[in-house]
Amino acid sequence: MLAQDCYIWPMLKQERYRLFVEYFSQHQPVAETELHYTNPYELLVAVILSAQCTDKRINQVTPALFDRFPTPESLSLSTSEEVFTYIRSVSYPNNKAKHLVGMAKMLVHDFGGEVPSDVKELQKMPGVGRKTANVIASVVFDVPAIAVDTHVFRVSNRIGLTNNARTPLAVEKQLIKFLPRERLAIAHHWIILHGRYICIARKPKCDICPLTHFCKYYEKNIAGKLISGN
Repeated sequence: MLAQDCYIWPMLKQERYRLFVEYFSQHQPVAETELHYTNPYELLVAVILSAQCTDKRINQVTPALFDRFPTPESLSLSTSEEVFTYIRSVSYPNNKAKHLVGMAKMLVHDFGGEVPSDVKELQKMPGVGRKTANVIASVVFDVPAIAVDTHVFRVSNRIGLTNNARTPLAVEKQLIKFLPRERLAIAHHWIILHGRYICIARKPKCDICPLTHFCKYYEKNIAGKLISGN
């Protein structure tokens, strides 16, 4: 059956969440970050760099960066000018170079070179906002947290997992409230990957989307028009 042949009817939010978890648990039981890393320090660096930049670009940059700065200690002894030469092709390289050196210095001096698991502690470091902290906490330490980036914000509102959530924090709170605790970490990756490859920003690929039977965007913008004959 084609996506456009499926008509959806209003459903409770709990049912929408149930269908969401049910589908991805069956069809994508393994979902991980597409950033390349081998330890918590490398993931922290990669996530800081990935702000407003593609994972593909970051994965092109980090091998040489990690080869030059394999530890927080080595990065902390560098300068933002030197780091810039390794990351010049990413978005906002000047600011990110400063953040990386500042993060490394704090990581060494305040945390003994070990990436902390606590979201609040993580946010004390330069370049680490709530989204980055949640990524590190959930991916590395299996903390029940969910990071809200542009994909998660867009897709959650489109599908109907959230209702008129106007800020990333509002989206995060609604997702935490309704998603099973043990599914929070992987749900982050489910939503990101869905937004990256199907529910894209400008024109979502509803014709190939497997979630149309419970998607509010599809119900309003496509199924509703088909039913009305417009």
